[in-house]
Amino acid sequence: MTQRLTPTILRFESLPSTNTEAARQAARGAHEGLCVVAREQTAGRGRRERSWVSPKDAGLYLSVVLRPRFEPRDWPLITLAAALAAREALSEVCGLEADIKWPNDLLAGGRKLCGILAETAEGARGRAVVLGVGVNLNERAFPEEIRGTATSVEGETGRAPDAEQLLAALLRALATRYEALHAPGGGDATLRDWEAHSTYARERRVSVRLAGESFEGTTRGLAPDGALRVETDAGTIRAVTAGDVTALRGIHMDGQD
Repeated sequence: MTQRLTPTILRFESLPSTNTEAARQAARGAHEGLCVVAREQTAGRGRRERSWVSPKDAGLYLSVVLRPRFEPRDWPLITLAAALAAREALSEVCGLEADIKWPNDLLAGGRKLCGILAETAEGARGRAVVLGVGVNLNERAFPEEIRGTATSVEGETGRAPDAEQLLAALLRALATRYEALHAPGGGDATLRDWEAHSTYARERRVSVRLAGESFEGTTRGLAPDGALRVETDAGTIRAVTAGDVTALRGIHMDGQD
């Protein structure tokens, strides 16, 4: 079963949040592929209700309405597919090879370049997935105090990116990845591709912070539902479905940077 994705772009000068607007449109019955793009967000947000700084034209801010035809238990794979799509678009348009940090960040030089947030929205046409993507285009996309942990396309490449080219490439890559998810074996292929393009997938020493606890361990790949498998220092494999994962000392278990 394949699922074609044909984006229709709805543009705004300013929005509180593209995800909020896309969810509103989805609840009203918006068709799959509706893409909400804003030049700025005044109340942008990331995972776990964190704010996402979104000054005008400093980043690419968009959200897409999706109505997947596969089981809801596999919907977390959409975030993984979106990270791969964003990585491919950045490589194609900007010549920038990004790392993927579980579950939804793209990094360059160990600093955050892109964030992805998938949420569900209910409406008359049933449940939809609202997929938000934010890419830092230049240094104005984040405040000075997080310069050590955030970066931008321009900061990494020395060139101002073409936002429209990047948007077009991202939507093309997302359509391809989304269609692949609906094909037989698409979920497994997405998991393999994600692991192949993430230094966090295997043999990475990490700290995991959950709602009520924290622990350290070594990553052991992804579970079929996209959860990150982490082997604790006690030798137990834990499947992390939500939480913050931080690399320890930026090294793999072989001791190499």
